[in-house]
Order: sequence, then C-alpha cells, then structure tokens
Amino acid sequence: MSRKEGEGPEPEPEAGDSLFFAGLGRDEPPREDPDRPRMEAQPMATQPGTEAALDGQASRYFTSLDASIGGLQQRAQQLIDKVNDSRKEDHTMMSSFRESLLLKVSGLAEQLEEQLFHLYGLHNELIQERLQELEEVMERVGQAETELRQVCRTVEAAYRDLCLQPET
Repeated sequence: MSRKEGEGPEPEPEAGDSLFFAGLGRDEPPREDPDRPRMEAQPMATQPGTEAALDGQASRYFTSLDASIGGLQQRAQQLIDKVNDSRKEDHTMMSSFRESLLLKVSGLAEQLEEQLFHLYGLHNELIQERLQELEEVMERVGQAETELRQVCRTVEAAYRDLCLQPET
C-alpha cells in the first residue's frame, strides 16, 4: 500500500537516522514532494549484489568526499598562510617605514631647532640694539628731567622773588 492511499502521518525519524542517508539500506527513499508521483523501490533482498554495490559506491563517494574536503582544507590553510605572510610583510614594511619616518622627522626637527636658534640669535641682537637705544633715550629723558627740575626751581625762585618784593 502506498502512502498516498492514506496510511496516516509519516513516522518521526529515529535517533541517528538522517535524511541524507535515508535511502541507503532502506526500502523507500525519503519523500521530497507530496504532489510528485513516487516510484516504488524494490526491496534490497530481491536485488542480488545491491548491498555490495552500495557499499562500494558509498566507499568511493566518501573517499572522494574526504579527498575534496582535504583539498579544500589544504587550500584554505594555504590561503590563511598567504594572508598571514602578507600581514607579516606589511608589518615589517610599516616598521621600516616608521623607523625611516622617525629618522626623517628627527632630522627635520633638528634643522628646525637650528633655524630657531639662528632666529633667536638674530632677534636677540635686534632686541639688544633696541634695549641699548632705549637706555640711551631713558638717559636723555633723565637729563631732560633734571634740566626741567632746574628750570622749575629757577621759575619758582623767580616767582617767590617777585611775590616777596614790596610794592613801590
């Protein structure tokens, strides 16, 4: 009796059963599409040598599958090794670049420092000249102040003399 005739719900797969291996060593393959017509499988016992043929096919299939998986794993490992080697090269290049950059920056900093010291020297000379000029001006201002005080004292003395004189 086929399942289309209404046997009831399909039984749940038992522990360890897999749909992938459902057709190996069973009477019926798993049902894929309920609307698709099914072909009835003949029992394995009625086909002589079928079990040995399935074991040979499965063995060849799994050997081929293992070889493919091994090849993929080996290729993946090669790619990972290639990426890691590229990263090591990049790290070495960046370290070298960093060292080269540090040397250049250090050299430029030294040149800048020398230029700054040279400019400081020039500015110091200019400042020294200006300070000398300021000192001379301050000295003249001091002299002018002294002269102005003397003039003020003279004017004050003259004013006193004029104020103290009796009127005639």
